[in-house]
Amino acid sequence: MAKAIMIQGTMSNAGKSLLTAGLCRIFKQDGYKVAPFKSQNMALNSFITEEGLEMGRAQVIQAEAAGIKPSALMNPILLKPTNNMGSQVIVNGEVLGNMSAKDYYAFKKNLRPKILEAYEKLASEYDIIVIEGAGSPAEINLKQEDFVNMGMAKMAKAPVLLVGDIDRGGVFAQLVGTVMLLDEDEQDMVKGLIINKFRGDKSILDPGVEMLEERTKIPVVGVAPYLNVDIEDEDSLAERVKGNREVDLIDIAVIRLPRISNFTDFNALEVIPGVSVRYVRTVKELKNPDMIILPGSKNTMEDLLWMRQNGLEAAILKKAGEDKIIFGVCGGYQMLGETLFDPDGVESGGKIKGMGLLPMDTVFKGAKTRTRVEGRFLEVTGALSALSQIELEGYEIHMGECTRKENAKPLVTITDKVNGDSKADGTYKDNVYGSYVHGIFDKEEVAEAVVTSIGKKKGLDVSEMTGVDFAEYKEKQYDLLADGLREYLDMEKIYKILEEGI
Repeated sequence: MAKAIMIQGTMSNAGKSLLTAGLCRIFKQDGYKVAPFKSQNMALNSFITEEGLEMGRAQVIQAEAAGIKPSALMNPILLKPTNNMGSQVIVNGEVLGNMSAKDYYAFKKNLRPKILEAYEKLASEYDIIVIEGAGSPAEINLKQEDFVNMGMAKMAKAPVLLVGDIDRGGVFAQLVGTVMLLDEDEQDMVKGLIINKFRGDKSILDPGVEMLEERTKIPVVGVAPYLNVDIEDEDSLAERVKGNREVDLIDIAVIRLPRISNFTDFNALEVIPGVSVRYVRTVKELKNPDMIILPGSKNTMEDLLWMRQNGLEAAILKKAGEDKIIFGVCGGYQMLGETLFDPDGVESGGKIKGMGLLPMDTVFKGAKTRTRVEGRFLEVTGALSALSQIELEGYEIHMGECTRKENAKPLVTITDKVNGDSKADGTYKDNVYGSYVHGIFDKEEVAEAVVTSIGKKKGLDVSEMTGVDFAEYKEKQYDLLADGLREYLDMEKIYKILEEGI
């Protein structure tokens, strides 16, 4: 059975996901077979495994850092918010249904055996499990049925490293206050403290570290700096979606929908030198991009109405008329059609007009399409003709089905990697393109073709703005993360904590 160690935080976005990924890479480098685990994740960025099961992308990134294939066992419960009061509940990769927050809180105790079963199966296959908590263990109103923080640590018998975020201020109060709000047996499980995202001269911090250890009687096992690594972010709190990026030589605007999902689809474009990928929420922020991307959404109809109300839809239609490239992915693709019909209330119910830029209609159905795919672009005309015949790889996660109108052209042909079925996907017309495939830009050749097409359209020499092998790029980032953490964490002490357990 694997040894376990758990990363908990004083708050959301304290750096738990990144530290978990970093420890996974370090343990892998040191010769251990290691896997990540998070009992419950709430995020709209999800992933489809080779078995066709859905899980949070944060654990996918951590699995990549560990050098293993992602498995739904690593994230047995995924909550995908559908509105301010409820979420779609996914258990072991399968959709259980939509629940209000109140109903889920009453139901969640029934999921504890599922979590323990997934954890024990994973632990039987690996040497080390690095467990990530969620939010804060000091959320005393949620402790009764907790299986995400200390409840999970108890199930796994895992010692805990508690992480505080100094960049947001009050890190000593964060750490001391969190420890004080824990029960006595839970305090005993916290074996190390980590101060994260530090900038500056550590010697100035040393007196505070001494006082922190004195107050909590828990050693500080590291002061991690604000590391300059490019690793996928777990949710929309991420820096990359804050919309404050400068316009570069090639400018791509992604509409930051209220329920944006899988915004990591565009990271492969973002890493190309000379390309700006900006996330925008208003007409003013939109400016004059070379390409506009409509991303995925957990509630396509509501997000389309949001764009309609704030003027973004009209602005995009105007840009389309000016021959700007418009590209929709998944929910964004559905928005580009002529109608969206939800007869069974899968999203909001009813029927609304689409943006009318692509000759196709969408009908929402209860069954969710979940599969990994590979394929290629067909013979594409228009602004992105350079994509013709280029291979692609990615995955589908959607509730709707699109029907192309007569003479409408499909964009790609894809094959289901689970059952081998092939089909045409997507639609394009003139300068407007759409597809259900998440990760459609990840292959180096695809991203490069997009940039080359835009450069040619603008009359620019973009020969130096080549795509990158995105998989190789990510591997380098995981190694940089591990190098940074090795330098600033006391790995000898962390290994001792791992060995001793609780």
